[in-house]
Amino acid sequence: MRLAFLVNDVATEVDEYTTTRLARAAARGGHETWYVGVGDLELGSSDGLFAAMARAARWKSDDTLASFMERIKARDAERIVMDDLDALVLRNESIDDLQERPWASPMGVVFGQMLADRGVTVVNDPNTLHRATSKLYLEEFSENVRPRSLVTRNKEAIERFVDDVGHCVVKPLYGAKGRNVFMIEGPGETNLAQMTEAVLQDGYAIIQEFVDGAEDGDARIFLLEGRILERDGRPAAFRRVPSGNDPRANISTGGRSVPLEVGEAELGIVEAMGDKLVADGMFLVGIDVIGGHVVEINAESPGGFQSIERLYDIDIAETVIEALERRAGPGTEANLLVGRSAASNPNSIPSMGGQ
Repeated sequence: MRLAFLVNDVATEVDEYTTTRLARAAARGGHETWYVGVGDLELGSSDGLFAAMARAARWKSDDTLASFMERIKARDAERIVMDDLDALVLRNESIDDLQERPWASPMGVVFGQMLADRGVTVVNDPNTLHRATSKLYLEEFSENVRPRSLVTRNKEAIERFVDDVGHCVVKPLYGAKGRNVFMIEGPGETNLAQMTEAVLQDGYAIIQEFVDGAEDGDARIFLLEGRILERDGRPAAFRRVPSGNDPRANISTGGRSVPLEVGEAELGIVEAMGDKLVADGMFLVGIDVIGGHVVEINAESPGGFQSIERLYDIDIAETVIEALERRAGPGTEANLLVGRSAASNPNSIPSMGGQ
């Protein structure tokens, strides 16, 4: 395959990221692999082609993740034609760009939609991803798999929900890495006004009923094409345990990962969600589960492969790339159709830059 990973900025990528592991699996598997930043794309009005200043990701047998990423960043950018890709993997986090680079925040989805319309396989599906980047996407699933919740910017509505439900968690509708996540003990919470004000600074708030067991952390489970992602019979799942008195289990807030045995409750959740995820084009997602309820769907650049690798000594990224090969590799029905279309296009450029 010829594939590219779209990230926020190549210069800020980190060797421990899940994206690095996916790129390693692709390059090690012999695929032509590129890194492209959100700000590196261009669309020509004269030739109508999408292009990008991209950096090649080439794996050497003696590479570590650190040396692999170091060489990617050190390479000169080369101009490639994005129309000629077999697949584009959207791995940018729009929320990370929202404050400092607001122009960049929506562009991954926008460019992804345009390339998908041109016949490139884009995962996750950008037409759904613009919804799935917010926690509102969870509300589209059955009430049986999620806690009671409220999405609002009305402070009085939040107070009424707390009075009705009691123990809750409030957080930004668009948020990540545990920022501005607060525990509300119940009616009469003395700091409710301050918590609400902090969350509403980021836009809409989502208030969720507290799920029993949340104090012990949550389970991160990766789903590939609507089923639990596996490698060598080992499910890609682990438990995130909070540190100290901090109720947030996010690794970025100091939480730690421990092994997880997937049980009947988790399997039931996956069964209930799988068909819709597939229909929505959600190729790879991470779901966070507490006590038989999903509290969050991570559809935009889901992370945590480093924990899977450390806990179970398996490279789960290889399974993802193998699934992408079946979906987008040369010879698949979709790409044969694209090839025939490109052959009739005098502006089509058959080869990639630097290859």
